[in-house]
Amino acid sequence: MTAFADPARPSACPACDVAPLAEQIAGSAPTEARLMLAVPGIHCAGCISGVERALQALPGVHDARVNLTLRRVAVEADLDVDVDTLCAVLTEAGYEAHELDPGVLAATEVDARGRALLMRLAVAVFAMMNVMLLSVAVWSGAEGVTRDMMHWISAAIAIPAVIFTGQPFYSSALQALKAGRLNMDVPISLAIILAVGTSLYETMLSGEHAYFDAAIALCTFLLAGRYLDHRTRANARSAAQELAALEVPRALRLNGQVTETVGVADLAPGDLVRVLPGGRIPVDGVVTEGTTELDRSLMTGETLPAAAAPGDAVHAGESNLTGPITVEVQAAGRDTDLARITDLIAVAEAGRNNYTSLADAAAKLYAPGVHIISALAAIGWFVATWDLRVALNIAAAVLIITCPCALGLAVPAVTTAASARLFRKGLLIKNGTALERLAQVDTVVFDKTGTLTDGAPEPMGLDQFDAQTGGIALALSQGSAHPLAAAIARELTAQGVRPVQVDDIREQPGFGVEGLWEGKPVRLGRAAWVGGGEAVGTTATYLRIGEAPAQAITFTDTLREGAAELVAGLQAQGKRVVLVSGDVEAAVTRFAARIGIEEVIFEAHPAAKAEAIAALSAEGRRVLMVGDGMNDTAALAAADVSISPASALEAARAASDMVLTGGSLAPILDAMATAVSARRRIKENFTIASVYNLLAVPLAVAGLCSPLIAALAMSSSSLTVSLNALRLR
Repeated sequence: MTAFADPARPSACPACDVAPLAEQIAGSAPTEARLMLAVPGIHCAGCISGVERALQALPGVHDARVNLTLRRVAVEADLDVDVDTLCAVLTEAGYEAHELDPGVLAATEVDARGRALLMRLAVAVFAMMNVMLLSVAVWSGAEGVTRDMMHWISAAIAIPAVIFTGQPFYSSALQALKAGRLNMDVPISLAIILAVGTSLYETMLSGEHAYFDAAIALCTFLLAGRYLDHRTRANARSAAQELAALEVPRALRLNGQVTETVGVADLAPGDLVRVLPGGRIPVDGVVTEGTTELDRSLMTGETLPAAAAPGDAVHAGESNLTGPITVEVQAAGRDTDLARITDLIAVAEAGRNNYTSLADAAAKLYAPGVHIISALAAIGWFVATWDLRVALNIAAAVLIITCPCALGLAVPAVTTAASARLFRKGLLIKNGTALERLAQVDTVVFDKTGTLTDGAPEPMGLDQFDAQTGGIALALSQGSAHPLAAAIARELTAQGVRPVQVDDIREQPGFGVEGLWEGKPVRLGRAAWVGGGEAVGTTATYLRIGEAPAQAITFTDTLREGAAELVAGLQAQGKRVVLVSGDVEAAVTRFAARIGIEEVIFEAHPAAKAEAIAALSAEGRRVLMVGDGMNDTAALAAADVSISPASALEAARAASDMVLTGGSLAPILDAMATAVSARRRIKENFTIASVYNLLAVPLAVAGLCSPLIAALAMSSSSLTVSLNALRLR
């Protein structure tokens, strides 16, 4: 690999990023290591088998298992199998791969809350079915000993069930009360406790009515809503943790003439570390020996490699492309720029969590209202009858019939229906409030490289080469793994060009590749190094054969599928469209003109992208950010809502609310239309729930609600809300 282009601030595409060459430290087992790799490009069963076969064919690898949901592969291998070898094998097989630190990711692997909710829901459904069957006998007219027996059996089933299944509501209500506030779980808990308490009291006195069925049904419907809501968030993990997992965990420290593998945390300013080709830079520092090129695309978004020589600064997270270098440590661990980006993301994520959903807003009005009505009903009936038993029964009826089942299902039911629809269209929703926020968007901010473009340079004009010139260019480009060389080789091979015999091919790190053809020197690389190349004002590399004038090979970014249609569609809707890129001014403005975007921000580092989002938000704008790289993660987290393509860095996908599952950007337009419809359905569901309560509350306060009426009313309202949500499908 070598430098092929002249712009002052070049960088390579993310596809060239590979994990560092470092010896794996043994895990808990003394004879083998467990390695974790991110494979962000996989998307189907074929990818799973391809990755597993490629790794299992490698000597020393005992097992490889892919997790498609998390885009990761866990590898069991001998201690002498290093990560760089595994990543190189996957790269050759066509899969981008990065090393992850399993220790950092440990907290994100277990979905204990989801399993607990599902288990409680299963218990609640089982108990409700049995209690409802017993209640049928009572509703059918059973009296005396038969009715009492049915009530006692219902109590034996319902009481343990509501104690177990209602724990999420009880604990949430208790925390809210300790904080001196009310939430939706407070009336839920009161309704369950009061329903069970009064029902048990009525059963002991051989009363006619019991609310065991209503109490367990309340738990069932609300747990269903909680689980649906949890599933929409199940794929959302902390972007800060994902970014931390991408940090290089080890480095090769020079100790005199000896190289030793140490943890990055053990490095101190002044230490010297060796970074081999293909490895990520583990620290912030200065190059003291060697020349190379760096892929800074993950950090800055620059599309071309940047030359690095003694005296040049390097940063953690950048990739070494060409030659081995020695770096003097200036900052390591939590003091690097990469760590500061991680902290910036954590702050941005905390700010996004301040968003108040429609359900939360409704709960603020609902909870105190229900309490006041129930209390007034109890007081009124007690004053009217001086019978505490009647007053408590009426209060329980009010709490049950006004139960927030419909409110609890209003948002999760819509979100689940919309999520299923958009998933079929090619968009995965990870955050429960993402659709609500997307419906309010009026400004869309795009990253350029890897988002609106495929991130791979496309050579122009190669079809004008004759067979001999094309063969020389192909032979030279095949001698390098540089992104521009790889693009030239791909294009010429696709055109059917055959390489000619070029001898003594050598790379000059930072300059280009050269060789001898029929005794004549041939070079492919930078204009100044090749000699005689004229600047063409765009990304270019130069081919010179012997003493003939150098020929420029120019490159353009390949538009991602659906990019032009998406930008045009957004502008037709009146949305403000902004292009924010870390690339140089000329490349950004030229691309913006090509795709039709008028507002651009160029040479934007990660913090500057987040600041641009904050500035738009300060103007009162609702911002959608679409990006794919490490340099976009802070901006993705800071935006009101964010989307990443499937090819994005794992940390970027984790920071996003939605992820495109295919290569096209077209589903974003459909998502915005669906978001507006979903928000409308949510409001309709709240209206349905409110109308239901307006009709049901007077009946409950008047003492006209039997357990049968309460159960039917509660079930019908929940069913209506769910059916309304399904209209989105």
